Amino acid sequence: MKLRPLDDRIIVKPEEAEEKTAGGIVLPDAAKEKPLMGKVIAVGPGKLLDSGKRAEVAVKKNDTVLFAKYGGNDIKIDGVEYKILHESDILGIVEK
Repeated sequence: MKLRPLDDRIIVKPEEAEEKTAGGIVLPDAAKEKPLMGKVIAVGPGKLLDSGKRAEVAVKKNDTVLFAKYGGNDIKIDGVEYKILHESDILGIVEK
């Protein structure tokens, strides 16, 4: 199944939640924090401006990004979880 985002929306595959603490304690599912970082899977064409042109989106496919904790919508496709975010929900790009 292919999913193509519209306007300034971005599809991100969140990183897996940490299984252990730094000290080696295994965390149960209820104690795991939602990841705030993920890989961009697809990017929409950009927000439609009043002039009829599209604003350029600041991120591109395969970027690793930080996003707002409660931003976007969670979806599951073929058993894989994704987030659909507006460009404004993305806090930054992780440089490697």
